[in-house]
Amino acid sequence: MKTTSRAAIGVLCGLVLTVASACRKSETANDAPAATASSPAAGGAADVVADPVPLQDLDAAELLQLNSKWTGDLKEMRERRFIRALVPFNKTYYFLDGPRQRGLAYDVLMELEKEIAAKSPKGSVPPKIVIIPTSRDRLLGALTEGYGDLAVGGFTILEARKQFVDFSDPSAEGVRDVVITSADAPAISREEDLAGLEVQVATASVYIEDLELLNQRLASRQLKPVRIRIADPVLDDEDLLQMVDAGIVPITIAKDHIANAWFALYDKLKVHNDIALRTDGQQAIAIRRNMPEFTALVNDFVRSHRTGTLFGNMMFKRYFGDGDRLKNAMAQQDVQKFRTLVTYFQQSGAEFDLDWVLLGAQAYQESQLDQSRRSSVGAVGVMQIKPETAADPNVGIPNVQDVRENIRAGTKYLRFMMDRYYAEAPMDRLNKGLFALASYNAGPARVARLRSKAKDMGLDPNVWFRNVEMVAAREIGRETVDYVSNIYKYYTAYSAFRENRSSRAAAAAGTSKQ
Repeated sequence: MKTTSRAAIGVLCGLVLTVASACRKSETANDAPAATASSPAAGGAADVVADPVPLQDLDAAELLQLNSKWTGDLKEMRERRFIRALVPFNKTYYFLDGPRQRGLAYDVLMELEKEIAAKSPKGSVPPKIVIIPTSRDRLLGALTEGYGDLAVGGFTILEARKQFVDFSDPSAEGVRDVVITSADAPAISREEDLAGLEVQVATASVYIEDLELLNQRLASRQLKPVRIRIADPVLDDEDLLQMVDAGIVPITIAKDHIANAWFALYDKLKVHNDIALRTDGQQAIAIRRNMPEFTALVNDFVRSHRTGTLFGNMMFKRYFGDGDRLKNAMAQQDVQKFRTLVTYFQQSGAEFDLDWVLLGAQAYQESQLDQSRRSSVGAVGVMQIKPETAADPNVGIPNVQDVRENIRAGTKYLRFMMDRYYAEAPMDRLNKGLFALASYNAGPARVARLRSKAKDMGLDPNVWFRNVEMVAAREIGRETVDYVSNIYKYYTAYSAFRENRSSRAAAAAGTSKQ
């Protein structure tokens, strides 16, 4: 598929993989599948299929239509047969669990599709909703540019955003953006206590405006501003909450209902419900501008499905609170272990031309930096490498009982996979590392097949996040996806450790010269 702009590449990459409901076997009730307890059909709603559409089910003309800028209102959508819904690809709004599509946005959109069908003119074929996942920082921009018709992602209505997109009636009101800290963060009891501290928030989020307004208030009191750190675009709100729980990120901001729901799992979070940087937030569905007929239809849907309704409450309970706990990579004892092994990671990274911080992150995911660790399949030590793999001529470092040689063997094995499978691939350095990690976990042959499928689906086979990652989730489940994701989170933590270490060294050097 040829894209018409850079925006289409990032937004429509998951197009064929995630056509949510064009896979209906039939429009007749007799062919409808049975409802399941985990689908919107439970409780009396109409039946829903959750399998992604095969590539062959869309013809070339449909693919080209979906990959183009569209204008027009509901009439034109009915003529085109599709309504394009942009969603964030994360553990709350849209994700793949093997072949099954799940997420709050998925269920909401399938329910919206049924309402559109019920209100379609008699005898017409109602349009299907196509789910197009992308990173949060691209959602509203892509909607503005005409690559989507609506976006579902818990958007706060802001005057600045209303200059570019329309919003439905609020799906939730009185939303509070509250402060969340880790167990090791400085104690705070009021917003003034944030002065001079670093707060990390998701990119393109409302929390950036929250903190900018806070800094104005702090300046009026002659207090230091908050140091606003924008997270990597790969990381979303729930990733940051998970990292705060793990002690990797000290402070973040989140919506109160999300933070309190995740606290049920992440009990090391400190949710400061009494420190709210926004108290009157309104969440809504974002809609491409100048579509009054479609907007009216969405508003009718929101009024009967918003927070507080049976459907809205069911969705909240189903999705807010589903995640896995990270180990505390930055706990004192783990930091000490990391410091002890830093030299070995640096030496091996230099020897085999790999980022030593990424090596440290992988080692933490594999063994929590424990050289005594032994797996049930015979993997050994910090890097959890099998002795037979280390002894293979492609690695040739058999003494994996020694921690330094264990790290060398694991690093050389990564280098071997990068050289054998990714040397000629047009990837940046980080993605080569991420694909090598995926291969370390799932096997290089399997990853090669995933890349091939990604290319066939219009995804970028040379980018892991939001691309091959999505195919991996569908084809082989969550293990490899979570493996690479967790390593990346540890990577961000250890990168911060490296930056702080370098800053202290530079400051010390400057002091010594004075």
